[in-house]
Amino acid sequence: MTRNTLIGLAAAFSLTTGAMAQDAPALWRVADEDTTIYLFGTVHALPSDVDWYSGPVKTALDESSTLVTEIDMSPEALAEIGPMIQQIAILPQGTTLRGMMSEEQRETYETAMASIGVPPEAFDNLEPWFAALQLSNVAFAKAGFQPQNGTETVLEATVGDTKGRDALETPRYQFSIFDELPMDAQLDYLVETAAEIDTLGPMLDEMIAEWAEGDVEALGHLLNDALESDPVLAERLLYARNANWAVWIDDRLDTPGTIFIAVGAGHLAGTNKLQDLLAERGIQAVRVQ
Repeated sequence: MTRNTLIGLAAAFSLTTGAMAQDAPALWRVADEDTTIYLFGTVHALPSDVDWYSGPVKTALDESSTLVTEIDMSPEALAEIGPMIQQIAILPQGTTLRGMMSEEQRETYETAMASIGVPPEAFDNLEPWFAALQLSNVAFAKAGFQPQNGTETVLEATVGDTKGRDALETPRYQFSIFDELPMDAQLDYLVETAAEIDTLGPMLDEMIAEWAEGDVEALGHLLNDALESDPVLAERLLYARNANWAVWIDDRLDTPGTIFIAVGAGHLAGTNKLQDLLAERGIQAVRVQ
């Protein structure tokens, strides 16, 4: 989840964050003569005491006819994720996660599992990439960050069936970002996550604080530091997807109307952010909050 919150903006076309009032999550607008597209950065899990749905964000969603999220979040679409996980994230019979590890890796992993109160064998049937996501999710939940408080969940509940829906990607594509990594890279990712288990909650807390204040520059610095150690995953998780989304937005400007796009805040801060790639296509993203 922390790794689902990254990205950056173009110096030539973005507003200077210091020139705008802070203390609210950032919101941008892309527009031509007959189309308006709002861009809002989300956090997939939040504590219960973060108040963000008000002011320009609420107004922008009210004005929009369609809510666009990273994936289809309808109950029907989400119900398909479980069977998909069974297809792509389960190790072959006779292979165990800890059995793939060196003694040093296993020690780091089991120490992390113990620290969050999960039995060491709990994820033994999972591929390393999915075990890493599960490990992070448990750590975040124990630190008070809950998916039901996440911005996408709140937006979905707020909109209900009153607006159209669209999605930028499929769940299978998102899982493939990790699932297609070489097995040794997946193990490295899992063990690094385990080694940092005690810092995951505080790190996300710091990122959420910057997000809630609208301090995109500070959030970008945090994201850049986090990504420096894994450029391959950064390319797959953020930069390539931003490039795809810039094309999607460029094409969508050909259709009149107003839409609200909600994507992980990391895609709108830091290196190679979505605004930068839009600027390369001659499209200006103007910050409105």
